[in-house]
Order: sequence, then structure tokens, then C-alpha cells
Amino acid sequence: MPNTIKVDTKTTGGKALELNLDPGFYGSFAEIGAGQEVGRWFFRVGGAAGTIAKTMSAYDKKVSDAIYGTGERYVSSGRLIAMLDHEYDLLLERLDLERGGESAFFAFADTVAAQNYAGDADCNGWMGIRFQTHPQSEANQILLHTRMLDQEGFDQQEALGILGVNLIYGAARYADDPERLLGSLLDDLGRRRIEIDMVEFTGSAFSEVDNRLLSLRLVEFGLSQAAMFSASGEVIRPSELLYKRPVILQRGRFRPPTSVHSDIEKRAKERLAADPNVDAGRIVSLLGISVSELRATVTDSGEDFLDRIEALNAGNHSVLVSNYTEYYLVAEYLARYSAAEIALPVGIMNFVELFREGRYSDLSGGLLEAMGRLMGQGVQIYVYPGLDPQTGERVELDGLELSAEVHTLFQYLLERGSVQGLEGLPDEMLSVGSDQIYAWIGEGDPRWEENVLPGVVRAIKAGNLFGYQG
Repeated sequence: MPNTIKVDTKTTGGKALELNLDPGFYGSFAEIGAGQEVGRWFFRVGGAAGTIAKTMSAYDKKVSDAIYGTGERYVSSGRLIAMLDHEYDLLLERLDLERGGESAFFAFADTVAAQNYAGDADCNGWMGIRFQTHPQSEANQILLHTRMLDQEGFDQQEALGILGVNLIYGAARYADDPERLLGSLLDDLGRRRIEIDMVEFTGSAFSEVDNRLLSLRLVEFGLSQAAMFSASGEVIRPSELLYKRPVILQRGRFRPPTSVHSDIEKRAKERLAADPNVDAGRIVSLLGISVSELRATVTDSGEDFLDRIEALNAGNHSVLVSNYTEYYLVAEYLARYSAAEIALPVGIMNFVELFREGRYSDLSGGLLEAMGRLMGQGVQIYVYPGLDPQTGERVELDGLELSAEVHTLFQYLLERGSVQGLEGLPDEMLSVGSDQIYAWIGEGDPRWEENVLPGVVRAIKAGNLFGYQG
């Protein structure tokens, strides 16, 4: 930066001022839906002419359509990309000849639904930047989807402005370190004002970036409580997959996914589809991994996580990665995105653990509160047979005996149909879990192939997943 004025880049104002004093990063701002909150920071700190070529808002739908083209949804990734296309191309057309040799250009845009007077808005938005890392270079792009967690519209606008400055500053200063860029997005915000549930980096500057891994970092860094991946491995917004659809979520280690996991999913789907109130053709089946489980399994979660995603996608599974350790929390998360009916298939040993009262010592209502919050979302729990780890005997829901303290609650849930039993595979298959299969893969023991679906076997061999050596 040629200017020698000292600024505090740990603050939002300091970041905006540093960019204003740097003529080498220059661009346009287009903001719809929550005021010109990002551009306002650059005007507020002074020297905005050093950064801003143009700033605008097109609030009226007809005006917006006239500029960016017609669209059914104005708070959408499609509208955001149309805004970036228009503003970036216009910037180059008008200014490239004059100052393209000395300035890296950028176009910033956001389209947001902030809290309204009625107080019933779905407070979310799309934000993105298309930018050059140096003059005359190819354009790169960062897109993100955010949910605003403040209750008041004014506070949401303020948080949006800070997030936008962080994104622009990150693109200008941290493009060579995407994880640092990602971690800087909540500077001056904290984790209770903004949630970022999807991010996408594209362009030559990010040719080595795996957006699946960055989505995991969103959860690990606390920018989001969960990230979702389609069965084809694409990073997606949760609402794209969940909105008004029945959902099955099976949680586990999946290192690798086994034939037992597949059987649990198959039987759970058959059970849910048999419900006359469920649209069987719209059922979404998810496999869920917790970040705490990833950390407990490996020291560097990145490569191991990608191996799991590759294997799960090979089995045509969509994946949810989350910070939630408790089932009632993940059920509340699914319900937030308007999931219609929710079914949670669990192994019987995990089901027994759900009724351990000491597990909920952090809740004032203990086990009753946890079950109330879980069943309050209309959840059904499908219990899959397992082997007692001490005796090796098969345990089914019908023969399960819980302590006297929780027996009445257990019986109540059975009678109302909230807990139902599933049939399972033979004992010899139930006795082989992910950990054993993982060990066999590393040892070159061919028995692992007998306990994994053929498509997953092919993916493990083709990608040398989970330490496979051929």
C-alpha cells in the first residue's frame, strides 16, 4: 500500500480506511434490500473516492429488472450473479482503458431480506464480490449466503455492513489464504449476529481450493452451525434440499459407510414412506457427521473429511456436517428450514444413551426437556437392532429394558408412535463396524469389501480413500 498513514485494520472502520487509501483496489457497489450499508462504511471513514467508482441501490422491482434482467426471486444466488455480471462488465467497459493498468477492479453486490415492520421476514441474504488480484488479471469470485440473527432491522443492517467490509477486505488482502479470509468474515461481529451457511470460491486465484473443505471450515470456525452437501458433492444451502420435504437423518462415523448404514437408511425410508401423511416421492435422506466426531477421530480433519464425503457421495448420499452433539438440536435445525416430517434412525445402543439422564445436565429440565424439544418438532425415532458390546447378544427394541426412572417416559413414547423398531441384518454383519473396516482397509485385509456397498468399494479403490494402498 503506497500510503504511509497508519490505520487499525482490526476494526471495520480501519479496514475500510486502508482500502480507501489504496488506489490499487477500485470498484462498484450494488446493494438491494437493507440499505447501502457496506458502501456507507467507506464514505463514513473518509477518502471513499479512492475505492468507490459507483454505488447504487435498485429497490423497485421494475427498476431492478430493467438493470439486471427479470427474475422470480430477488433474494437469490441468480439475482446476485446477475448483479455482479452487470456491474463488473460495466466497470471494465468504462474504466479499464483509463486506469486498468494500475488498479485491480472489483464489483461487490448483495441482495438481502432484512427484518420488516411486521417482524415476520425470513432474514437472509446473498453477498458476493468479483475481483482481480492484480491489474489486468482474470476475475475471481466469492459468493456466500448469510442468515441474520439480530432481532431488530437496524442491528441486522449494521451487521450486514460489517460483513460486507470484511468480505471486500478479505478479497483484497487474503486471496492467497482462503481459510484466513474465511475466518476474518466475522471480525467485529462475533458468532451470534450472522451465520454463513454456504460459501463458494471460484477463479484462478482459488484453483487449489476445495469448496467442500471450506464449508467444513465454516462450521469449525463457528461461522455456521452446519453445512450441507448434495449427493453429487456440491455445497448447497440447506433450504434448497429441505424446504417442505420429509427428512431422514442418520448420524454416524461413516469411516467408511458400511452395509449396515445402507440397510438402516433403506428400512427407515420404507417405514417413513408407509406413513399415509408423508409424500414418499419427496423424502430426503441425509447422513450426518458431527465436527466433534471428526476431531475425535483425526488430528487433521480435512483429508479424512473429504474421504468420507467421496465415499458417501459414491453411495448417492447427501451429507450434513454440524456442530450439534445432541439429537434435539439437529432436529431443531432441520425444522428451522421447514423440513416437513423428520425421522431419526438410530442404533439401539445410541438409543439407550439418549435416555441417560446425566447426558442432559446442562438443561434445567434435564431428560424431559431434551425429549420435549425433540418430540416438539414432530420427530419419529426408528431404532435399529444391535449387539450388546459386553455380551455380544442381539438387542431389539421389543426386548429392551431401561431403568425404572425412565421406563414410564419410554413407554409413553412407544405408545404414541414416536419410537418405533426396525428389523435388521444378521448378527455377523452387525458385528462389523466402521472402525473394523477402516482397520482392514489399512492392513490390506480383503474382508473390508464384504461389508461395504460395491459403489463405495469402487470409490475407495479409485481414490485411495481411508489409507487404501491397492
